[in-house]
Amino acid sequence: MQYRQLDEQRILQTLERLRDRIAERFPESGLRQVANELLAVGAEVSDCVDYLRKPNWGLRIATGAAVIALATLLVLVAYMAAPETPVTTQVGGWKELVPLIESGVNDIVFAGIAVFFLLTIETRMKRRRALGVLHQLRSLAHVVDMHQLTKDPERLLSPEPDTSSSPVRTMTPSELGRYLDYCSELLSVTSKLSALLVQYFNDEVVLGAVNEVETLTTGLSGKIWQKIRMLGIVAAPGANRV
Repeated sequence: MQYRQLDEQRILQTLERLRDRIAERFPESGLRQVANELLAVGAEVSDCVDYLRKPNWGLRIATGAAVIALATLLVLVAYMAAPETPVTTQVGGWKELVPLIESGVNDIVFAGIAVFFLLTIETRMKRRRALGVLHQLRSLAHVVDMHQLTKDPERLLSPEPDTSSSPVRTMTPSELGRYLDYCSELLSVTSKLSALLVQYFNDEVVLGAVNEVETLTTGLSGKIWQKIRMLGIVAAPGANRV
């Protein structure tokens, strides 16, 4: 099972090492702070995974007691509303039975809705917490994309005079390639953190949100690798990698 499931601790260790690599090469960059934020959210993901994988026995016991009480109440109401003698022996028995059946059906329907609500409380609580963490991961993916937005290798191929509003570009081709590579790795780790949330929690809503995060990070990473391939035209050969 070691190679069939994601290990949140290993992912966090990988993220810590990535954060340190970014700090060593770009100590003053905002990307380092983004890595720190992703590491903080990663700890929240780990706590959320523990919450999702463990049954809430207190809530389950309370829910079971409520369902039993509701069923008991429904049986009691049906018993009190039942006619004292068989309807077939009464002149207006069938006329009286029709509204009784209609009322009973309504009671059963409402009772079924109440039971469904009670039985899905735990799932909805877990879903709400998982979606909150996924929202943070989605936001951080966009933040990573903003940090690579102005890192354009095309300026190295066809440099033009900067305007007063042009971003400051001080990176060498090698540094720029490493920076873009770090952005891609951060997006990949973000995707893996989101996948942890459905590893032990089978919920269609959360799974759909995880797929959206994975699609987002894959698309953003694809844009970054287009820049890296373009950078390969002008990058110095044999660049060192950490």
